[in-house]
Amino acid sequence: MIVTVEPQRGKTAPALAREDVTVLQERERLPVTSLVACQGANSALELFVLIDDASDTSLGSQLQELRSFIDSRPPDTAIGIGYMHNGTVEIVQSLTKDHARAAAALRLPMGGATGTNPYLSVSGLIHQWAQTPARREILMLTPGVGAFDLGSEYVRNIFVDAAIADAQRAGIIVYAIYALGIGHTGHSLWFNIWAQNYLAQLTEETGGEAYSLNFGSPVSIAPYLSDLETHLNHQYWLTFTAKPDGKKGLQHVKVTTEVPGAELLSPDKVYLTLEPL
Repeated sequence: MIVTVEPQRGKTAPALAREDVTVLQERERLPVTSLVACQGANSALELFVLIDDASDTSLGSQLQELRSFIDSRPPDTAIGIGYMHNGTVEIVQSLTKDHARAAAALRLPMGGATGTNPYLSVSGLIHQWAQTPARREILMLTPGVGAFDLGSEYVRNIFVDAAIADAQRAGIIVYAIYALGIGHTGHSLWFNIWAQNYLAQLTEETGGEAYSLNFGSPVSIAPYLSDLETHLNHQYWLTFTAKPDGKKGLQHVKVTTEVPGAELLSPDKVYLTLEPL
């Protein structure tokens, strides 16, 4: 899996070695076999930027910041651009290392909420995303709401939990920037509380981060993009020997470090098979 070193505020992320990391599965410590920094020959990244068409068109004022972020990516980063609507992703630019081309594919969101479901869209993208040796990560800009009952257990089980499980199984990290929605969903406290809870759950359990400014639209998303850049620059490939216990599927794991000034972000589950991959 990919783990991210998050430094304490105002400090630089320390470098880690294999012996600095502890992995627990059901309170049992697992052997860590390698910890390789995502730098140099191991820095390849595939990043999909997904914009929700249910976002208010005011998001257009921040597209230039997003273009600058895309343009500044290292040469070995492939960027894809997609728009989420009707529970699907319309890929307007497939993964490319031509960052200017990817940035040019950005457009205003349509500002329509009919049938939207960002969690179903994320699952759909993951299912069609071919696995490669590169890191695979997603940045969503979304109100996090959809054409469903936000507060129901059904939604949490069917859509949100499914997106989390799909990402964990594929080893994909998800980041989210909360974007103001349109109409009633854009100012409903009920909708926004649940939406931000779901986005936080999706990102936290896949090893990512959710960014928001209470329930409003931020003047600038540049600070969020800067923090995301810090995350991408301090990631490691972590390999450990898990304990299947005769079961395959997603298993809870906890990854920690005692190195001062550092905290590890990682998926809270890993997909185990009974046979070597």
